[in-house]
Amino acid sequence: MNNKFGIREVVALGIGTALFVVLTTVQVPLLFIPNTSLQPRMAILAFFAAIYGPIVGGVIGVLGHALGDALFYGSVWWSWVFPEAVIGISIGLFAKKLAVREGGFVNTKNIVLFNIVQVISNAVAWIVVAPILDILVYAEPVNKVFIQGVFAFLGNIVITGILGTLLMAAYSKIGVKSSNLKAED
Repeated sequence: MNNKFGIREVVALGIGTALFVVLTTVQVPLLFIPNTSLQPRMAILAFFAAIYGPIVGGVIGVLGHALGDALFYGSVWWSWVFPEAVIGISIGLFAKKLAVREGGFVNTKNIVLFNIVQVISNAVAWIVVAPILDILVYAEPVNKVFIQGVFAFLGNIVITGILGTLLMAAYSKIGVKSSNLKAED
């Protein structure tokens, strides 16, 4: 990952946001916890953040969640939009160390680092940020939002840990081989 924000990052934003929105419809409800489900879109967020960095991760989290809510549910639940940005930014901050784009993610150390980062960022996002915003913005009951937050955290760490790790490992293995194209002068 370089520190420049160019065409590649803009394209990644568009593709990542579109995939995130489309995957909004793919979810496994946690029947015993209202409005909480397992969503594979979290793996897409982690994947793009780990490759393109915190700006791309944060924007995909905000735009993807807001557009997905607006299109499929008719309104945006902002207290759950901003936690997605927290996750995208947090994982994106470690993009260089994870070395997904460079082919280094197959290293056990990087896989463990990714999973530590995603667990911590999901904990902050869903056990702290989302419930506090639910209480402050929507005056939701304290017990309800913290229970939802804990279950969203648990579901997201499983989805991100499994699907996110698999996506990044696969990309890291094949991405380096197929990215040898160079611009001609």
